[in-house]
Amino acid sequence: MQNYAIKDLNLAPEGKLKIEWVQEHMPVLRTIEEEFRLKKPFSGKKVVICLHLEAKTAYLAKVIQSGGAEVTVTASNPLSTQDDVVAALVKDGIGAFAWYGATEEEYKKHIHQALDFEPDLIIDDGGDLVSTIHFERQELLTKIRGGAEETTTGILRLKALEKDGVLKFPMIGVNDALCKYLFDNRYGTGQSVWDGIMRTTNLVVAGKTVVVVGYGWCGKGVAMRAKGLGAKVIVTEIDPIKAAEAIMDGFRVMPLVEAAPLGDFFITVTGNKDVIAKEHFQVMKDGAVLANAGHFDVEISKPDLRSLAVQKRVVRKNIEEFQLADGRKLYLLAEGRLVNLAAGDGHPAEIMDMTFALQALSLQYVDQNYGKLEAKLYPVSEEIDKRVANLKLQSLGVSIDRLTPEQAKYLAGWEV
Repeated sequence: MQNYAIKDLNLAPEGKLKIEWVQEHMPVLRTIEEEFRLKKPFSGKKVVICLHLEAKTAYLAKVIQSGGAEVTVTASNPLSTQDDVVAALVKDGIGAFAWYGATEEEYKKHIHQALDFEPDLIIDDGGDLVSTIHFERQELLTKIRGGAEETTTGILRLKALEKDGVLKFPMIGVNDALCKYLFDNRYGTGQSVWDGIMRTTNLVVAGKTVVVVGYGWCGKGVAMRAKGLGAKVIVTEIDPIKAAEAIMDGFRVMPLVEAAPLGDFFITVTGNKDVIAKEHFQVMKDGAVLANAGHFDVEISKPDLRSLAVQKRVVRKNIEEFQLADGRKLYLLAEGRLVNLAAGDGHPAEIMDMTFALQALSLQYVDQNYGKLEAKLYPVSEEIDKRVANLKLQSLGVSIDRLTPEQAKYLAGWEV
């Protein structure tokens, strides 16, 4: 069985350089790679990884491979795949089924081709592997020991599966680890979203009005960076606590239908569908730019946008112009897919260093505890979370204080 279906194997040298660059800036993962190379924790195991296939993910795949695993990768988004990086992985003996711009049919076929290798362990992003295994490839359920999930959307799916008693193997919710969402979601998303928007549009942000739809950790990061770029920021929310927090952080808060006529840039970060829809498009100003930073391309209603448009054209790479009947033009970036990955390089390497360290160690935890874990969604252990934080501090040359035995005893007791 051929272990790859990719665009062009000849692109490998350029992809190799990209992987080497991020490797230099991911010291935590390098430490884990050295440990894995010595101990071979995944010896004899097959691992399928479904993530955004760019250089940082590629290095994670190589780290898992260094632990003795036979690794196969497939894409979690057809517009975030970098063909040169995928080619470099194949050259290094890692199976790959993905190419940039895959159709929906090709995308699903690639997932099935990766699963044909019958994994023992998986790393998922958005739940596509888990869903496919549970509902289309059930013959694999008896072999899979478990895995780890990268993002909020995938965790929501896993919680639903667990609640309905359908989940058949243990999964670790990496997104909910402190070393993930406090850094990756906030600082990673905050920086990479604006990198994707600015390199795609080449428009100024300062002085513009930015509407951030959703004020979770990703929304916090996007709003913070927009403010730093000189924008006037409006936040829309459904959660009263998050809305109050946004106000305390210095942002205006209002319903989206009220913000729609005011915004120059709209960024969705909710994980939900149709959060920007017809009633919003109908009142937006001419030239408004629409971008999504949630996992799936459903947050901005593309069917509603198409139904209102009298003309549509691509005006620049990753920018679709929708002209409405009254002459207004709205611009959708990267087909409504993750703008930071579909129109950029994703989160900075130093940020993904922590996230992918959590992935590698969580996958090792699942394998080591096979037979002890129930078919449930588990949090990342505090031990793993703190280990990654300590490794990060060590890489920065930073030391911190420690409790004395007396202080530890005091905090653990009830006596004053």
